[in-house]
Amino acid sequence: MPPTKPSQGAKSRLSGTSKPAPSAPPHPFKPAPGALAPFTATLPKGHVYITHVDPRPASFKRNLFLVPVAMNLAVVALFAWRVWYIAPYYLALLTSAWGYANETTLRAADLSYGALARVVCRRALTFLLDFVLGVFVWPWPYEFAVGTTAHGTPVAWRWAVGFRDKEVYVRRSRESWDAVLRDDKVDLFDEEGRDARDARDAVLGRVRAATAPMLMQAKTGYLTMDGDWDLDWRGMVDATRLVDKKEIALDALAMVVLLHHERFGWVTVDLGTGGNAEQEVRRMQVLAFKEALTALGKEDLFFRWVEMIQFETTQPGGSAAQKIRDLFKSNGVDFDGLWKETVGTDGLSGMP
Repeated sequence: MPPTKPSQGAKSRLSGTSKPAPSAPPHPFKPAPGALAPFTATLPKGHVYITHVDPRPASFKRNLFLVPVAMNLAVVALFAWRVWYIAPYYLALLTSAWGYANETTLRAADLSYGALARVVCRRALTFLLDFVLGVFVWPWPYEFAVGTTAHGTPVAWRWAVGFRDKEVYVRRSRESWDAVLRDDKVDLFDEEGRDARDARDAVLGRVRAATAPMLMQAKTGYLTMDGDWDLDWRGMVDATRLVDKKEIALDALAMVVLLHHERFGWVTVDLGTGGNAEQEVRRMQVLAFKEALTALGKEDLFFRWVEMIQFETTQPGGSAAQKIRDLFKSNGVDFDGLWKETVGTDGLSGMP
């Protein structure tokens, strides 16, 4: 019988025919910038991370955070009342089971079938209600304030960071789908394997959906949690401390996707190149400026500014900059100061 032809996978395992390992990750992955090294050193491997900077006003974020605080305080109050109300009942049931007769002690022979059924159903419903409260509802405030994982808690995050006009948010992929990153049988960066391509497409699909401009414009950072992504509270604390200590620039964390590969180390995902990336930066700058003016009650001034830019940039030799400054000054707003404070640059990206 003639020998069978070795498969492509078998060839790759033969020392004489294996292809040299690539020196760089495949597109759209690229090595993480060295400027991010202080931050990536704090991240556990085996997850995909997305960082972005939320420019919404601190007052807005404070009011938003008060909602889960109030909800969790309400749950704690409910539990305190429930324990105060039901504890004597369960204590009576326990002492009755130990042989000390009390008001909860029943003899089936003394009850009709209907009365016995009602008692059994009532007690079963009481047990079920307390079981649901203890197993499914109580973890909400516990995870909110104490937590059971190494990723921190919302309370610890806010206690360490406070509320800022510019905040770093770090999302972490959920265990429900990111196990492929730790699968020894699938190399996410293998350009030839079909399983690797499928896994890579699935990862990139979730990344692109989570970084879509419309999503980032519609949601503040605290609301970007969903079925695929969770907020990494400890990662946000670490990132903010690094920014405060000037070990990493705030702009370096603006919309970055990170994951770790055994061969290439920490890599990022190229979400766009050239003009598209520049347009996205410009759009985020305009959005931040609009929200700052809205917080000052000057939203109409924003639209007048946009109209002036659109008109003046079509005129030869126009003096748009001075006209814009005069417009804002007449409305009691220091344009240069507000722009610098809100956006942190000297002008729109890619424009003089």
